[in-house]
Amino acid sequence: MAHGGDVIEELTADHREVAELFGKIEELPSGDAKRKEYADLVTIELVRHSVAEEAYLYPAVREHLNDGDAVADRELADHTSAERTMKDLERRAADDPEFDRLITQLMAEVRHHVRDEESSLFPQLAKACSASVLNDLGDKVRRAKKLAPTRPHPGAPTKPPANRILAPGLGLVDRMRDALSGRGKES
Repeated sequence: MAHGGDVIEELTADHREVAELFGKIEELPSGDAKRKEYADLVTIELVRHSVAEEAYLYPAVREHLNDGDAVADRELADHTSAERTMKDLERRAADDPEFDRLITQLMAEVRHHVRDEESSLFPQLAKACSASVLNDLGDKVRRAKKLAPTRPHPGAPTKPPANRILAPGLGLVDRMRDALSGRGKES
């Protein structure tokens, strides 16, 4: 994870991390239990990344780009589709025949999204925003990702680095959104 840097550097570092996890999944034979562990780590990274983008990046896109609303709406549609795949995936064991189909689908969706952001969205944002706006967004995105719930769960991994990360459950995406927005907290 990059420490410091503007929003583009931060999100690009996330992309590299996810690409690396995808590579590890692809190196393992079908049915290998480690594929499921890596898929869970990918899910956690992607959810943190998505929630941070939805909270800070896309509002900035709407504000600073000429066709910002259309761009942000397209990116959000990508997230929704990847999220559905992740929800379906987290119910599957590595030896479930559906697991391979779903992980392949998720990799394709995410790689397409990454290509789109890095070749189109990020350059447009770099042109439209001052360095201080991009740095400020980078700080906000880092803070948002740190808010990810990490309380321990019975049966969660005990070895680093997996022990520091919440094992995904069906409500992971919703819990992270709640944590970020403060929804469900007593006021």
